[in-house]
Amino acid sequence: MELSTEEQAVVDVVREFVDREVRPVVRELEHADEYPENLIEQMKELGIFGLAIPEPYGEAPVSMPCYALVTAELARGWMSLAGAMGGHTVVSKLLLAFGTEEQQQRYLPRMATGEVRATMALTEPGGGSDLQAMTTAARREGDGYVVNGAKTWITNSRRSQLIALLCKTDPAAEPKHRGVSILLVEHGPGLTVSKDLPKLGYKGVESCELQFDDMHVPTDALLGGVEGQGFGQMMKGLETGRIQVAARALGVARAAFDDALRYAQDRESFGQPIWKHQSIGNYLANMGTKIVAARELILHAAQRYDAGQRVDMEAGMAKLFASEMAMEVALDAVRIHGGYGYSTEFDVERYFRDAPLMIVGEGTNEIQRNVIAAQLVKRGGLD
Repeated sequence: MELSTEEQAVVDVVREFVDREVRPVVRELEHADEYPENLIEQMKELGIFGLAIPEPYGEAPVSMPCYALVTAELARGWMSLAGAMGGHTVVSKLLLAFGTEEQQQRYLPRMATGEVRATMALTEPGGGSDLQAMTTAARREGDGYVVNGAKTWITNSRRSQLIALLCKTDPAAEPKHRGVSILLVEHGPGLTVSKDLPKLGYKGVESCELQFDDMHVPTDALLGGVEGQGFGQMMKGLETGRIQVAARALGVARAAFDDALRYAQDRESFGQPIWKHQSIGNYLANMGTKIVAARELILHAAQRYDAGQRVDMEAGMAKLFASEMAMEVALDAVRIHGGYGYSTEFDVERYFRDAPLMIVGEGTNEIQRNVIAAQLVKRGGLD
């Protein structure tokens, strides 16, 4: 598909930002595991945190295909930057779709500028992908809720001013998902960032455990003002999240491919550039083909999303294929670089460490296969 001239200009601006500001500094920041404060500030100035937020809260939003390609460009520079905006966008979409007018007015204008950055808190230390088995609970008391429990792998949680917390407001409800709600939580007494999780990749942007100990949250923090809607709300939000994660994988794969293609043209062995050796040429051909296929899957899901169609299967397919593809392409880039691919002096080792996150994040690929299979049966096959 072709973007409009205006949207293509947005993607081009982000690409230039990545090449000019991100790529020259990413290796040093990543190896130091340093939060990219300066780059995040520049992303705010470029309006990146408001790309999904329409008037009157923000400026004209971009389409989901444009948003996906912006995400891919950021991830091409450093996947962590794309991760820093992922949860923020999901929370924006949740507020737009389900928030009360007061909640929208309170948060969305400041989220559009990046003054308020948001993340979501789903996963628990003992729960993994089984969200309905969560134990974090919000008990009604007085003029609000008292929250107790723990969440883990929460991206950007130290620096996000708003957390969309998935929790149980009716632990006795059957089926279980009917007792789940989303609370819009801000940092305060009773909420502790209890641990920063050490990671293989995805450096710079923190992933933390959150501990809730008798935290008081006002009643008007309940997303949409109605209890028991949180599971369905979050599943809709995760359609955006999975398209975004797929786009991150696309960006990582593109960076790995670009580096491998340049290296294969510059490096010589047996008197010729190594790309002319059939084995290396085959790697490059396979890598390029997989990247184009992943891009089309992502754009297909994004177009259906904008058309207002249900896209849990399409987003799952895009996330499944793109994340597995990114891992394969990153490994092939290491192979093409030979011994240099194993050196921290080259970026391909970073791509190889970053790629697995997209396989296990935003719902593992095992879960994606379950979702896809169920939808294929429900829909009677492919469209």
